[in-house]
Amino acid sequence: MATDLKADQTLDFRGLLCPVPIMKIAKAIKTVQVGQVVEMLADDPGAPADMQAWTRQTGHELLDSQAEGGVFRFLIRRRK
Repeated sequence: MATDLKADQTLDFRGLLCPVPIMKIAKAIKTVQVGQVVEMLADDPGAPADMQAWTRQTGHELLDSQAEGGVFRFLIRRRK
C-alpha cells in the first residue's frame, strides 16, 4: 500500500503492551508538523485494533498497516 512512503519519525514500541504504545504515539505525534508521517513499530497483538480506534478518534490518518514476523508497522499522518 504505502510502503514506499518515507516516515519523518520512527517509533519502536516493541516489547510494550497496551495502553503504553497508544499513550506514547499520542505524545509523539505532537512533535511532528501537521502533514508529516510517523512510523510506529509494535508487537502487541492488540496494536492493529488500537491504532484503528486511535486514529479514528483523533482524526489522524492511518496510511498503512502491515504485519511481518510478529511485528506490526503503522504509518500515521498527523492531521491536526
